[in-house]
Amino acid sequence: MSTATGTSLQPGAQPPREPARKPSTMAQALNRALRDAMAADPDVHVFGEDVGKLGGVFRVTDGLAAEFGENRCTDTPLAEAGILGTAVGMAMYGMRPVVEMQFDAFAYPGFEQLVSHISRMRNRTRGALPMPLTVRVPYGGGIGGVEHHSDSSEAYYMATPGLHVVTPATVADAYGLLRRSIASDDPVIFLEPKRLYWGKDDWSPQEPQDVPGIGRAVVRRPGTSATLITYGPSLPVCMDAAEAAARDEGLELEVVDLRSLVPFDEETVVASVRRTGRAVVVHESTGFAGPGAEVAARVSERCFHYLEAPVLRVAGFDIPYPPPMLERHHLPDVDRVLDAVARLQWESEWREGEGPVGAGEGVG
Repeated sequence: MSTATGTSLQPGAQPPREPARKPSTMAQALNRALRDAMAADPDVHVFGEDVGKLGGVFRVTDGLAAEFGENRCTDTPLAEAGILGTAVGMAMYGMRPVVEMQFDAFAYPGFEQLVSHISRMRNRTRGALPMPLTVRVPYGGGIGGVEHHSDSSEAYYMATPGLHVVTPATVADAYGLLRRSIASDDPVIFLEPKRLYWGKDDWSPQEPQDVPGIGRAVVRRPGTSATLITYGPSLPVCMDAAEAAARDEGLELEVVDLRSLVPFDEETVVASVRRTGRAVVVHESTGFAGPGAEVAARVSERCFHYLEAPVLRVAGFDIPYPPPMLERHHLPDVDRVLDAVARLQWESEWREGEGPVGAGEGVG
């Protein structure tokens, strides 16, 4: 007797098992996405500070220079404005540059190029010149980084028309969303949650999972009691909070992973909140004028008659990022998320009971 592959088996013997998938990290998935994109298209060029010989501070570009040569994976001077300005010219001439801003706050010197040229070029030329440029930005806290190494700067990019803003929270999304970003003819700010770089999942580069594209959110956990709307580094916090709420309070919290901040998947978010009647937006960025403010406004506009309580936000505090020893107090955690959920329940009881609903504090 033989299997379809021709391997002989003794009577009663079990066929060989498929080899188990080895857990992969987000950093490995990003590295594979870059490698596959470069192999598939010679116009894809990776460059930035220390991305070549060193392989990047977080080793996301490890091995690319050795495999594709220093002309396609290139170390640059410490000049973010120059890096992005060079990328604009390359994209105008038909290349697909993928640049790395080594840390979130390091990107600020190049912001003028993003606002004045990268975001406007397609509109400026009435569509004649696409801008197939991907800007990789490691962002967020949770790694004990000092000042300028843990910012959550997504609100700046969201407020700049012409940019797509994408952030993965899973290993599969890291690969799939980066490949889609590089293939896009629009400029993409690809925000990589630093504290999730080493998170593992059963993901195979030989069989990468097909993931929804840019502009589509995903319900990571279904529920009926309230909706937690989040993205990037706050997704694991929300998943843990939902598990704790189910175990300790009997609440079923739905968790929506936005994945893409621009374009924003209003359809998925609105459908979820209309089902649950309550919503909390969770992110590391500041609460005032942060991403959650826009999300809460859209939810309130579209779901007003379905809401049992005001939309609440759990965010970083409105301060510059604190020193490493204090960041655990600054970042949203399970307790702060559950406290917001409890306030949603309290507001609902007031609505159904004795008096008017109080405004409460919007940001936890």
